[in-house]
Amino acid sequence: MTNPFVKATKKRSKLRLAIDGPSGSGKTWTSLTTAEALAEGGRIAVIDTEHGSASLYSDRFDFDVLELDHFDPANYVAALRAAEQNGYQVVVIDSLSHAWEGDGGVLEIVNKKAKGGNTWAGWSSGTPAYRSLIGAILASPVHVIVTMRTKTEWVTPEKGKAPVKIGTSPVMRAGCEYEFTLVADMDTDHVLTVSKSRCPAVADKSYRHPDGTFGRTLLAWL
Repeated sequence: MTNPFVKATKKRSKLRLAIDGPSGSGKTWTSLTTAEALAEGGRIAVIDTEHGSASLYSDRFDFDVLELDHFDPANYVAALRAAEQNGYQVVVIDSLSHAWEGDGGVLEIVNKKAKGGNTWAGWSSGTPAYRSLIGAILASPVHVIVTMRTKTEWVTPEKGKAPVKIGTSPVMRAGCEYEFTLVADMDTDHVLTVSKSRCPAVADKSYRHPDGTFGRTLLAWL
């Protein structure tokens, strides 16, 4: 039998990066600085589910935007396909969380399809929709960066100190983060901490106010 295996190489690899954090942590800004580095002068597309919030940075970054107002996973897939077909080098999805719990998202699909409280019937439609979206991201021929909101809690670090806002688990299906090449968590002090990485150069590192250096390090590794 002819050997079907080929030498492994990173030269064709495209980044799959997830950045999660609470509101105000800097996810959008960081995703754009990273996208700019990855694009190497090429075109960046942003799929915006945050009512045009990414466009507030259009004076600093050069990108094209598509604003979604209905978050059926199929709409995300169609937008991603359009970006691929129109020659963009990087796609930013800001945010992926709406595909889970937004209008038309997976949880709404499940609720609508559930019959008489039969959630199994609902998930028989919701799970394929979710898998189709994740599959499209993983199979995309371009770099894909997604942001995810995290559930927010207020904690008091020390007695007498003011409470601080922290993010906990991402608003997405449990285990979603394992699908990505890298996962980075951001806090309200704008510190990015790499919590999962296949890139040794950034594994377990933290970046305060991350700039293009983070993206350029990832590009060099790829």
